[in-house]
Amino acid sequence: MPLSPPEQAPEVLAVEGLRITVNGGRTEAVRDVSFTVRAGESVGLVGESGSGKTLTCRSVLGVLPPGCAVAEGTARLGDTELTALDRRGWERLRGQRLGAVFQDPASYLNPSLTVGRQLAEPLRVRQGLSRSEARERAVQLLGAVGLHQPEEVFHRYPFELSGGMLQRVLIATAVAGDPELLVADEATTALDTVVQAEVLDLLAQLRAERGLALLLVSHDLAVVAEVCDRILVFYAGEVVEDGPTEQVLAAPAHPYTEALLRVASIGDWGRRELAVIPGRPPEAGEAPTGCRFADRCEYAAPQCRSDQPVPLRPAGEGRRTRCVRADDLALAGTGREEVTA
Repeated sequence: MPLSPPEQAPEVLAVEGLRITVNGGRTEAVRDVSFTVRAGESVGLVGESGSGKTLTCRSVLGVLPPGCAVAEGTARLGDTELTALDRRGWERLRGQRLGAVFQDPASYLNPSLTVGRQLAEPLRVRQGLSRSEARERAVQLLGAVGLHQPEEVFHRYPFELSGGMLQRVLIATAVAGDPELLVADEATTALDTVVQAEVLDLLAQLRAERGLALLLVSHDLAVVAEVCDRILVFYAGEVVEDGPTEQVLAAPAHPYTEALLRVASIGDWGRRELAVIPGRPPEAGEAPTGCRFADRCEYAAPQCRSDQPVPLRPAGEGRRTRCVRADDLALAGTGREEVTA
């Protein structure tokens, strides 16, 4: 189960009113995204492909793809304004206060160098350690992330290690500078179930031991349920719901979240029929008025298609939703199928 940090824990990351454009500013891909992550807290970003969750995380890391840019809003890591950083500022931040782990770890490691050398080199450059000190520290880190016989792993090349071992090496590299925030973007997607569970346990251990804040992107609600204290549900470039994990999964306040849960069917492994969400999300650049999920929503009513964007509003303590019918649907509870437009 997720480990909830104390409410008085300091804010590590604060994102406010984030808007990201693509195609050289001609198309809006992310709109009005605001959230915080506290020390020791894990926040999960979920949603369909193209929903804006990965672009949001890449803006926090300063690695947006060409043609993408932060058009509005702010993102602060502690007292550092990220959206104002230049190249040198990002270089000082990454690997020190900010770490990242991505899908397919082999693509982020040089196949012609041992993993130990690739881990030790940043320790020498960024922390000023001697060659022997960096080697000793690298071996300690490899052991800390659960790699057996870390002294031997230090001398291995990436092609000699399994995908799970490579992901642990990448995590060791990401936490080598003792960062305040770790961004994990689909970090367990390519791993088998057993190795995925081991990596998730490792992330939970690092949070508990180091007070590490974790921002986790995943399409797998079961992973988010296991690891995250809070969930942000993305749809068509917007956050449509957020709140404590257990509450959001037990009683979603937005029909899209409910639809995702039906598709995932967490815990219902005996189900034989595959549920799908009808229709498709809007393409990047499409900006439907009112609720962007209305065309796919079985509960949509005329007020859902107003000419004004739907704002995020409170939906209980610590929760927000972008649904204009949230109160009606909450009253209906499990009988939502009886609620009509």
